[in-house]
Amino acid sequence: MQNSDFVRTLKTTERTNKGKYPFKVDFLLVIALIVLLAISMLALFSATGENIDYINRHLAFIGAGFFLMLLISQISARTIELWAFYIFGLTTILLILVIIIGIDAKGAQRWLDLIIFRLQPSELLKVSLPLALAAYLGRRATPPIAKHVFWSIILISVPSFLIIFQPDLGTGILVFATGVTTLFLAGLRRRYIAGSLFIFLLTIPLMWIFMLRDYQKQRILTLLSPEDDLLGSGWNIVQSKTAIGSGGLYGKGWLNGTQSQLDFLPESHTDFIIAVLAEEFGLIGVVCTLAAYAFLLSRCFFISAHAKSQFGRLFAGSFAVMIFAHIFVNLGMVSGILPIVGAPLPLISFGGNSALTLFMGFGILTSISHEPRRIRS
Repeated sequence: MQNSDFVRTLKTTERTNKGKYPFKVDFLLVIALIVLLAISMLALFSATGENIDYINRHLAFIGAGFFLMLLISQISARTIELWAFYIFGLTTILLILVIIIGIDAKGAQRWLDLIIFRLQPSELLKVSLPLALAAYLGRRATPPIAKHVFWSIILISVPSFLIIFQPDLGTGILVFATGVTTLFLAGLRRRYIAGSLFIFLLTIPLMWIFMLRDYQKQRILTLLSPEDDLLGSGWNIVQSKTAIGSGGLYGKGWLNGTQSQLDFLPESHTDFIIAVLAEEFGLIGVVCTLAAYAFLLSRCFFISAHAKSQFGRLFAGSFAVMIFAHIFVNLGMVSGILPIVGAPLPLISFGGNSALTLFMGFGILTSISHEPRRIRS
């Protein structure tokens, strides 16, 4: 077959595929999302004391999220890659604006008032940072050389420290870890990894003295012995562990949890929502939730492993690890093996900014899963 015939055949095939599949949809991803969101509705209805207003707001966020996901998924992965640095730059500017004109709530300045809703730019960094790093490292040879590692660290550190300055230590660490994961997936050499771990261990005392605030230090000390202050700093952990333990194997039944229904459990609709699930649906309910997460993560890693470009592999892999890190930190925090930080449970906790950010990421994943193979000249 001559070259011109091959090109003509390829174009004909592309037109046929476009006609057959007008929308790019990853059905397995959508199924996993629907299952997790159904679990979220059950838990949220109970955690909010059967408050319909919360349910309606949550449904609005979900509807907007699915629309955003469908919209972004129709954009080619190549176009998203070209716009990655502009998106990252915009979110970084928004972080700076938070410091200047942000809204203060609960002792932290993390939001921008957009009249219609409050925007939390640090949530957007969970997508825009791995997006920018994947675009930067995806165009370069692997493993990355020292110069590329240096500029990648700069890209990771600037927004991470801006988030920590708000202060939001938990989100800052998670964003930093997401960026480092992208570097690791790009084939970072072992000596860089070992050197980074060594430097991190050396800086722990300095971070304790100069970076951590008093309430953050107290959270770490409370983790070691929450019973020392049952009515103060240890209250959250003790009530959470009580709710989880009282659920047993089968749970007390939907809407029958005592810790959540009697308001003993703090932030039961956000950070501690898994404790509500454990109390009312027991170990079986928690295992089913984790199985749904496992299905979602396996699909994300499958998309990463079968991506047609280095950009797609890096973003899908780092986004999946970011979701896993959030799940791990939230479960560890609620069960009392990690300090309490502001880390909601993905897709289940109430929160518009978190949900919309995740749906944006899933839209990009869908675009990557439908990306045609790139041929380098």
